Amino acid sequence: MHDIRAEVEQRLARAFDSVSSGSDPVVRPSGRADLQANGAIAVARQLGRAPVEVARAVVDALEVSDLCERVEVSGNGFINLTYSSEFLADRLGAMAADDRLGVERVDQPEVVVVDYSAPNVAKEMHVGHLRTTVIGDALARMLSFLGHDVRRQNHVGDWGTPFGMLIEHLIDLGEEETAAELSAGDLTRFYQAARASFDSDPGFADRSRRRVVLLQSGDPETLRLWRVLVAQSVRYFNLVYRRLGVLLTDDDIVGESFFNDMLDEVVEELDAKGLLVVHDGARCVFPPGFTNRNGDPLPLIVQKSDGGYGYASTDLAAIRYRVRTLGATRLLYVVGAPQAQHLEMCFAVAAMAGWLPPGVQAVHVSFGSVLGADHRMLASRSGGGVKLIDLLDEAVERAARAIEQRRADAGEGDGADDHATAAMVGVGAVKYADLSTDRARDYVFDWDRMLAFEGNTGPYLQYAHARIRSIFRRAGMEVPAPSPPVLADPRERALGLALLGFPRALHEAVAAYSPHKLCAYLFDLASAFTDFYEGCRVLVEDRRQRESRLVLCDLTARVLRQGLGLLGIEAPERM
Repeated sequence: MHDIRAEVEQRLARAFDSVSSGSDPVVRPSGRADLQANGAIAVARQLGRAPVEVARAVVDALEVSDLCERVEVSGNGFINLTYSSEFLADRLGAMAADDRLGVERVDQPEVVVVDYSAPNVAKEMHVGHLRTTVIGDALARMLSFLGHDVRRQNHVGDWGTPFGMLIEHLIDLGEEETAAELSAGDLTRFYQAARASFDSDPGFADRSRRRVVLLQSGDPETLRLWRVLVAQSVRYFNLVYRRLGVLLTDDDIVGESFFNDMLDEVVEELDAKGLLVVHDGARCVFPPGFTNRNGDPLPLIVQKSDGGYGYASTDLAAIRYRVRTLGATRLLYVVGAPQAQHLEMCFAVAAMAGWLPPGVQAVHVSFGSVLGADHRMLASRSGGGVKLIDLLDEAVERAARAIEQRRADAGEGDGADDHATAAMVGVGAVKYADLSTDRARDYVFDWDRMLAFEGNTGPYLQYAHARIRSIFRRAGMEVPAPSPPVLADPRERALGLALLGFPRALHEAVAAYSPHKLCAYLFDLASAFTDFYEGCRVLVEDRRQRESRLVLCDLTARVLRQGLGLLGIEAPERM
């Protein structure tokens, strides 16, 4: 089943072409009709004719009698189109019978790498990891649903000079004590204690530096201790991921250490291609178009003056591996906006080296920050970063109170699944507040707004789904067999149009790598259902009308559930 608006757009394009080749009409929803086409004015200028005359010529050539019941020319050459109710009903019946709700798989699936989350070993996951994790996870879900081969890559920070001091602190503390501390989620305290010893104790600092050399040279005992640190940290990351409800697993971890053995090859290839330049003792590449504040060419340092490697060399190795070994044709980096220049330079150097050949796309899916009420970076009462696990625990507690209050206000009894429902609503509220914001923007973290049961919030959408399911429970009815619904009432028709917009909304969200577009669609759908539900009694005496409206109800619940699922948010059956 195709996007119904796309069908009209294709036919309009052919009709415009018959009047003037190369014309590009703009089609958008309209308050006067279902769609409005604007393009006659531009064609009229080319042909020296009146826009209304051009629009009428287009309508004469337009073949949409099987789709539209009315096509009119209005104003200065605008073409208004209204779908026929029979066409909409048939498409809704087909959508109801389709497990994929009208969303077709792409014709040419790609191998798409999605790089997201990327916490650091022995460091706490804080609220700064929220956006990369939930945006990346939503994109991975949506791309997979469309049929792409998605490779999730969690580029964990598990290598480098800090591990000298971390391993030495592990030795001083003892392996059992370290395991207990890290498994309890005290990653920040562990790291801070190691840093304090490094800064205050010259002997500890010397041991740490020697330990780095042992680690990089592959000393077996040092590697064993390093693995202890990594394993304990990953165990804690997994606890956060399960609480957050994202897809990441141990199999998706491809940390910095994975690329360590590839770094020499990266430098050798760049050198063989004549791209390396020695600058202040370091080996660098100067990609064209990048300058510092003084206008001087800006280098990407591939190998430091002491022979060590930094983030750039690892990122180049990752691009090379993902394209050559994984066969990726699209690389998505869900990384904060401050890393824009670094990634652009890495992409430019990779292209110069041939690691990003024509046909392979690397995209920085950037995002803004999570702010507190003071419009500064969200922080805890102590001024440090808010632990992500603490944030989620508080969300569940607040959701439980909000659900209890809503039930009391509505005079409803307690539910048997209160804790599970509170977890779905609380975590879903946090994720939806993030995903419903244009990712390029900062947003203010506001508990009251995100947990509200009104407005564009996760709880509002979840409640809309639960309310629909309650219709069937209260009536003791099964979901009727899929069939074309009757769209006699304007609110039935409006809901039907909203439902049929699901495939387009999903494709637009993926095309822009912007989950907020899908959120906006789901909110509009839930709002259309509210209008329908309040104006059209569902459980009427007339059997045909009752079944028709139940089909619309069930289809709405399914689209809400599927859409929320693609965002990584659960849809409770009861609330």
